[in-house]
Amino acid sequence: MTPSSPFIGDWAAEHALHAPDAPAVDSPSSRLTYRALAARVAELAGHLADRGVVAGDRVVVALPTSTASVVAALAVNALGACAVEIDRGTGERGYGVVLAQARPRYAIVAAQDAREWRGAQRDEGFVWAWVLRGHGRHGSHGCDDGPHALGTTALEVDGALPPDARGLRPPGRGGATEGSPALVLYTSGSTGTPRGVVQTFQNLAANSRSIVEYLALGPTDRVMAILPFYYCYGRSLLQTHLLAGGSTFIDHRFMYPRIVLEAIGAEGCTGFAGVPLTFEILRRETDPAGLALPRLRYLTQAGGPMRTETIAWVRRTFAPARLFVMYGQTEATARLAYLPPERAAEKPGSIGIAIPGVELRVVDEDAREVAVGEVGHLVARGGNVTPGYLGAPEETAAILHDGWLWTGDLARRDADGFLYIAGRAKEILKIGGHRVSPVEMEEVLALHPAVAQAVVVGVPDPVQGELAVAFVVTRAGAAVEALELRRFCRDQLPAHKVPSRVELVAAIPCTEAGKPLRAELAARARAAGGQA
Repeated sequence: MTPSSPFIGDWAAEHALHAPDAPAVDSPSSRLTYRALAARVAELAGHLADRGVVAGDRVVVALPTSTASVVAALAVNALGACAVEIDRGTGERGYGVVLAQARPRYAIVAAQDAREWRGAQRDEGFVWAWVLRGHGRHGSHGCDDGPHALGTTALEVDGALPPDARGLRPPGRGGATEGSPALVLYTSGSTGTPRGVVQTFQNLAANSRSIVEYLALGPTDRVMAILPFYYCYGRSLLQTHLLAGGSTFIDHRFMYPRIVLEAIGAEGCTGFAGVPLTFEILRRETDPAGLALPRLRYLTQAGGPMRTETIAWVRRTFAPARLFVMYGQTEATARLAYLPPERAAEKPGSIGIAIPGVELRVVDEDAREVAVGEVGHLVARGGNVTPGYLGAPEETAAILHDGWLWTGDLARRDADGFLYIAGRAKEILKIGGHRVSPVEMEEVLALHPAVAQAVVVGVPDPVQGELAVAFVVTRAGAAVEALELRRFCRDQLPAHKVPSRVELVAAIPCTEAGKPLRAELAARARAAGGQA
């Protein structure tokens, strides 16, 4: 039975009443039924309420993707508060950006990260940070950082429940409504500064119900989740299965892809989701022949275009399971379009049609719909569309017009109404399924004392989708090597935001107005190849 409540914090509790022993969220090291999940959410929500968290508060959740991170985010939502999910790989610099923008008063962080959080929150008026023990950056292990590393109390979210657990229902949502912020996920805005995309309780419910409908998800479905929950695609796997009463199996072992494939069979997973890089790795490094995947009925792919031959390989290799090619973005909660598998053969390269409850149009600069086959701006409208970026009214105004989300992508529509992406109006790169801003990389390179100017462009890559190539002009008299600049970036950015190659040049070609000629640089990078 699908919960009628629009509040994600209620979903586990409702399923716990009707199917308490059904699996909810599992991993190789932790298993939670709906009864256990609801009880732990209620218990943690009680702890948070006792310490002052109320509806409308923003609470950072910076944990490894795990059963504990699920409990933490749901406990925050159960109080009508907003979970701010971030990638722990951003480090102290990234934490500082989040604290400056989101201005949260609370956070739930991993003990392993305590020192970085202590440095990031120095001048931000932070009030509370709860340190979760036993979950370091590389898995579950001990940590030298004690519960008072940030002057606060450790909470054992993933441990055994105390005997006085408060039951299935958390303390209450206060004055939160369907339109209240439930989640903030970070993505790259048009200026290159990471922006927090606000997703309301209504957004989460609308997108989840739509995905549940077109994937026909139900209580017997179980998805293999290798994508992180701070990424909207990964988050949508959790949310849709919580709504449907199904289960999510979290597995971080994709560095050994065959182990994950074996787990799909052993865990009885009915679904598997990945970005193009996921399937490229499977194709190049595994031979699924002979593997028993008795319950696998569908696969989904999003995060950028996938090579035609890889799509064909996935369909052939995992048949009779069906592949759903999908399109979306964080600003639309997760999903905007999908290609029905039965139409895939006649519509190669298409992102498909709008998901239930969403309208998609292709328009010109004046928002007038263009003719069939003509390229224009792809715009969307629906209950899943964000109210905007956190604390960024100008960027919000740039993407939202008269109730329509301007996706930043260019597209065309065929005579049957199927959509095809033709390019991007913005210069955001898609690297391994991640949206990456060249400006963010350029800003980090500019921090190096030897760098006078840096411009980053993207080049196509059959595996990652795109690769970033940095062109750097050094300061007069400065001596620096390209490898040193890549190492400098690695120290301050997640791996997917580190340029694949750095080229040292005498000058950057520019227009008369001083703007870099990115197209010229991109052509130069393509001619040389993108690999480091």
